[in-house]
Amino acid sequence: MITSIEKLDLSKKYTYADYLTWQLDEMVELIRGKVFKRSPAPSRLHQRISSNLLKTLFAKMGENPCQIFHAPFDVRLNKLESEHTDTVVQPDICIVCDLSKLDDKGCNGAPDWIIEIISKSTAQKDLKDKFELYQSAGVREYWIVQPVEGIVLPYFLKKGAYELPRPNPFVHGEKVPVHIFEDLEVDLSEVFRE
Repeated sequence: MITSIEKLDLSKKYTYADYLTWQLDEMVELIRGKVFKRSPAPSRLHQRISSNLLKTLFAKMGENPCQIFHAPFDVRLNKLESEHTDTVVQPDICIVCDLSKLDDKGCNGAPDWIIEIISKSTAQKDLKDKFELYQSAGVREYWIVQPVEGIVLPYFLKKGAYELPRPNPFVHGEKVPVHIFEDLEVDLSEVFRE
């Protein structure tokens, strides 16, 4: 039984079936079979922004049948027979509208919207690895929140590639349109509120 990340061979590729057998204290993700250790507990700033986003989304989405989840919540991106998937991520926040993708283990398939709140330790993975992963998996909207800078990059999927609605990031005080939900926008003054 694997009880420590040190017991894993990080040069090896693993599947979700392997992942389910591990009894780790650390949180990990699998990206194309490779193990990535999640950073320790998020900073207070990260937690505040995550809480503010969740409050705002729950309030704004109201009676919308889509469901909102936050980490830790397993998302198996390549909707293969679940045990054979080689990609399991735990986004900070994800919204799932196709409820048939949900099971007792999390989400099996691409959520409609993923939000990652980046830090120095996750920036490379969130800006490159997960960006490419979410795009190829068909996540319809991917927001990257940069807490220190107070900005949001709201990518949306168009013809299989992520695009930004404008060249500049959205900043504190602006409202960000949500592309997958008509007439929904998120006020960043609520998100970055102290």
